[in-house]
Amino acid sequence: MFSEIAGSLPPVLADFMPGAPIGERAAWDAVSDDMRSAVIRDAETALGRPWSVIKASDYREYSLNGNRSRFEALYFSRRRMLNDLVLAELLEARGRFIDAIIDGVFLICEESGWQLPAHNAYERGGQRFSLPDAEQPVIDLFAAETGALLATVAALMKDRLDEVSPQIVARIEREVRVRILSPYLDRPFWWMGNGAERMNNWTAWITQNVLLSAFALNTEQDLRRQIVGKALSSLDAFIKDYAEDGACEEGVVYYRHAALCMAGAMAILDTVAPASMTSLWKAPKIRNMAEYIVNMHVAGRNYFNFSDSAAVIEPCTAREYLFGRAVGSDVLAAFAARDRLSSDHKHLPEEWNLWYRVQELLVTPATGGEPEPAGDVFYPGIGLFVARDDHFALAVKGGNNGESHNHNDVGSLTVYKDGKPFLIDVGVETYTAKTFSSERYDIWTMQSGFHNLPTFGGVGQAHGADFAARDVHTEFTEKWGQISLDMAPAYPVEAHVRSYRRTVTLRRGQEIEVVDIHEGGLPAVLSLMTCVEPSIDGTVRFDGLGHIDLEGAGEIEVDAIDIDDARLRISWPPRIYRLRIPFAGTCLKLRIV
Repeated sequence: MFSEIAGSLPPVLADFMPGAPIGERAAWDAVSDDMRSAVIRDAETALGRPWSVIKASDYREYSLNGNRSRFEALYFSRRRMLNDLVLAELLEARGRFIDAIIDGVFLICEESGWQLPAHNAYERGGQRFSLPDAEQPVIDLFAAETGALLATVAALMKDRLDEVSPQIVARIEREVRVRILSPYLDRPFWWMGNGAERMNNWTAWITQNVLLSAFALNTEQDLRRQIVGKALSSLDAFIKDYAEDGACEEGVVYYRHAALCMAGAMAILDTVAPASMTSLWKAPKIRNMAEYIVNMHVAGRNYFNFSDSAAVIEPCTAREYLFGRAVGSDVLAAFAARDRLSSDHKHLPEEWNLWYRVQELLVTPATGGEPEPAGDVFYPGIGLFVARDDHFALAVKGGNNGESHNHNDVGSLTVYKDGKPFLIDVGVETYTAKTFSSERYDIWTMQSGFHNLPTFGGVGQAHGADFAARDVHTEFTEKWGQISLDMAPAYPVEAHVRSYRRTVTLRRGQEIEVVDIHEGGLPAVLSLMTCVEPSIDGTVRFDGLGHIDLEGAGEIEVDAIDIDDARLRISWPPRIYRLRIPFAGTCLKLRIV
C-alpha cells in the first residue's frame, strides 16, 4: 500500500518545516490572546523552576522494583519545560527565554539514553537492561519523540540559536543522527515490521517522529531516501493489521498514537514528496481509520473503552481536525473542531510533542455547526458492536484475547444512559513492569471477572488469540440493534463451559436486554461493574440513573472497590462496585431500563 509509491518519489526530497519559523512573525502574531497568555504564563513559571536532575539510580529503579512513574516524571518534566519555553519564545521573539531553552537542549542532549527504562531492550519482549548503553542506542517511543522535539526546536529557532552559537543546532543534529537516524538505518528494531508479525501503535508513532527528525534537520538526500524507504515499509507493516473497517484494537486512547501518528507520517511524506499521498488519503480503509474515534464517542469526554484505554480522554486537537480534512471526512473534521472548543487547555500543557503543540497554536479549525451524531456501527475486524438511541449508548466487545493491549474481555458490554456511565469497563491502572510481563493477567483490571462477564467456579477467560468469540451475528433495524455471540471458546477447559451464548438487544426508546444461556459443569456467576452504588430489592437500582430487572438470578453480592490509582481516577470516582450475580439455572436475563 505505502511501499507502492517508493518508485515514484521525486529526485529531491524537500525539507519539512513543522510550523512557522521564529522569523515569520505574522503567523505567531496571529495566535489568539488567550492562547498566548496561557503559553507565556507557563513559560514564566518554568523559568522559576529548576530543571529535574536525573541520576543513574533513578534510571535503575525500574529494574529494581518495577516502578516506572517516578523516573518518567523527571524525564517528561524536562521535555514539557523545554516545550513551554520554546513556544513562549516563538510567540514573543524577545530573547528572554533563550538561555533557559539552551540549558534544556543541552541537558537532554547529555542524557545517557533517551529510551525509557521500561523500553531499554533490543528485542521485543527481551531483557530490560538496568542502564542505557550510549554506544548502542535504543529507539523506543520516547527516544523518537525526543529526536523529533529537538529537531523541531532546531527547525523553528535555528536563526536565533545560531546568534548565540552555531554549536547549539550542530549539537542537536549530531545527537539526533547518533541516537535516531543511524540506528534507524542500521538496526532492525522489532517495531519496524517483520513479515507477518503483528505490529501496534509503536510502528506508526515512531515512524512519524523519525521522519520528522530526518526532514526537519539538514540531512543529505541519500539518507533521506533510505529513511523514506524504511518508513514506507513500516507503515505497510502497521496498516496490514487493520481490517478494512479501520477499527483500532488497542482502544480509543491508542488511536491517537496509532492511526493519528500514521496520518502525521503521511503529512510529512506529502510535504517532502508533494502529492505522494494523494491516492492513500482517498483510500476507504484510511478514512475508516480516521473516523473510528467519532464512533467511539459517547458524550463529553466519555468514550467507549476497552483494552488499555481509559473511559475519559482529552478533547480532540488540531491533529484530528487535520486528519479529517486530509481524508475528506466532514464528519471527523466537524467533530474535532467542536470537541476542541470544549478544552480548557487548548495549548496542550501536558503534551511532550512540540510539533503537536505548534499545530495547536497555528491551526484554527473551521467550525461549521453541530456535527452529525454518531450512530450504530459494527466493526467485524475486532468484533465491536455499537448501538444507540436517544437515551442509551451500548457497546459489546467480541474479538479475541490475543489483541494488542488485551484484557480478557470477550463478550463484555459497556452501557451509558443519558451520557452517564451505567455498566463500565474499568480500564487499566498506571503502567508498571508487571503490566507487560508474564504476570499481566494477575492484575485485577485485566481479568474477565472484573468485566461485565461470567466466571465458572471462579475460572475466568484465558488470554491468547485462540480464546475468541465465535458465531457472531448482528442486526440493526429502526426498532433495535442486536448482537449475538458464542462466548464459550473464550474460556479455558478448566471452566467446563460447554456452551455460552450472549444476546444483547437495544430496543430503541425502551431498554437494553441481555440474555445469557449456558451449559457447563461449574456454577456460573455474572459480574457487573458500575461506578454508581447499587441498591437491591429484587431489582438492582442505581440512584438517578436507572435499574436492572433480573430473571433467573440467585442472591446478589456487591463488592466495593476503592480506586486510588491515579490513572483510573481520571475516569472513575474513589469507589466503584462489582455485582456478582449467580445463575439460578441455565439462563439469566437482564433488562436495563
